[in-house]
Order: sequence, then structure tokens, then C-alpha cells
Amino acid sequence: MTQKELLACQTIARALPEKRSKARANLAGHRASLIKGRGMEFAEVRHYQPGDDVRTIDWRVTARTGKVHTKLFVEERERPVLILLDLSHSLYFGSSLLLQSVQAAHLATTLGWSAIQHGDRLGALIATEMEHLELKPRSRQQGILQLISAIQSLHERQLNQLSEYQSEPEHLFRACQRLRRIAKPGSLIWIISDGANLTENCLAPLSDLKRHCDMGAFLITDPLRQGTLALPKQFQLPVKEGNREMVLNRAGYDTWLQKQLSSQAHFTQMMQKLNVRTRFIDAGMSLNDQIGSLR
Repeated sequence: MTQKELLACQTIARALPEKRSKARANLAGHRASLIKGRGMEFAEVRHYQPGDDVRTIDWRVTARTGKVHTKLFVEERERPVLILLDLSHSLYFGSSLLLQSVQAAHLATTLGWSAIQHGDRLGALIATEMEHLELKPRSRQQGILQLISAIQSLHERQLNQLSEYQSEPEHLFRACQRLRRIAKPGSLIWIISDGANLTENCLAPLSDLKRHCDMGAFLITDPLRQGTLALPKQFQLPVKEGNREMVLNRAGYDTWLQKQLSSQAHFTQMMQKLNVRTRFIDAGMSLNDQIGSLR
């Protein structure tokens, strides 16, 4: 994975539609509004009118002029878009075109480019067994460039540490808890994962987020993990995990495949409980050839 590849995802992002939705909170402010009301950005001071919120009275101006004045605010103009990117050990797997981790990085960057192109603020939480990297939402080029830099550096560190991998079954649960604390109402949240590390415990923090935020999910798959790769009835397939090498025969593969399909089904079932649509992205195909799955 190179920086050039991630920058090129901007072209794919131009083909994506804008995701719009109804505001879930008073201050959601997905786009610029001509209506002035209680919000985050100060607009002006004017004479108090019946029906104005007394909490917005500007007491300094009122004391200076002898007439009651109230503050006006402009609703938030940009929607925060947060990407929960799973770069766990299980995604460093590939049988055809790309590692699943690389496809996940391409997808996250494409969604990031799309957010920036639509005037949103972009942030992310990148999770591995070893560390969590939080990127605060930023607008324009700052948001996408910080995402690209973070993905590239973290992906490289993970590749260098695969032999030191230690199982951390609840690291995504902790990432979801952290995301719940940093996501503001009205945010759009994208979840990108292979589904192997999302446990039932993740439902509680994700349910809390779903009440006030929009959410979508992408499941990164691989032809070998989907059973769609053409294999002979009898074969011996050399595989490697970290520093461990082994040979997989047909019986071993069939058993392993059922575990993979079960893990993917569990992920989609969890998303269904949250009323979140799951889109499938294949690491055996270029992302550009899967535009329809991104819409």
C-alpha cells in the first residue's frame, strides 16, 4: 500500500452519491442553514422578541443599552464523518489481488475523500490489537491528509509486528466505547471490518451511537474466505500466519471456511440488530470495480 494509491482514491470518491439524512438532534446541522437558532456559531445580537430563549440573552449588551438583547447563532455548517477502521491481525490476509487490510484502507480513504468533497469534517478511529489511533474531525485537505498519513504509518507498523501478534478479543469493544465518547450527535459513522473481532459486547456502545448518529457498515471479504475461489477437490495449500507455516488440505480448508462464513454472518446479524445496512467489499477485486456496492 502506497500513499499514491490512497491519493488516487479521490477519483473513486467522485462517483459516490452524497449520503443525506434527517437530523437526529437540534444541533446536528448537516449543511449550511439559512435559519438562525441555537447552535454552535455566534451570528449577531438583536433586540429580544417574545418567544426568544431567555438563556440566549446577552446581559452585557442589555446592561449597556438598557434594552434587552439576545444572541443569535447559526446552526452547524459541517457534519462530522467518523470512520471506525478495523486493522486487526485477521485483515492481513489475501488470496488474490489485495490483502483485506489494504482494501479496507482503500475503502476508508475513498469514504474520506467523499466526505471532504461534500464539505464535511473528517475524523477516524483506527483500531488494532496493539493500539488505537484517534483522529479528530477536521475539514478540507487537513482531514483527508491526516487520515492517509495515519493509515499508511499504522498499516506499516502492523505488518512489521505480525510475528509479535497477541490476541486481544475485546480491543474493538474498547474502540466502540471510545467512539461513543467522541462522536457528536448528527455524525455519520462508517464501520469497516472483516467481522472477526466485533463481539456481542460492541452492541451496547454502537446502539447508543445509533440513537443520535447515522451509521453504515462495510464487511471486507476475500475469495478464499467466501468460498468463491475455484479450487480442485484435492489440493495442498501452503499458508503462513506470522512466522508459522503450514499446509492446508481440502478437509482443513472446508472446516476453516465454515468458521469464516459463520463469523461474517455474525457480523451482518449484529448490524441487522442495529438496523444498519452492511455492504460487502471483496479484496479480490479493485474497489473501482465495486462502485455499486458503495452506493
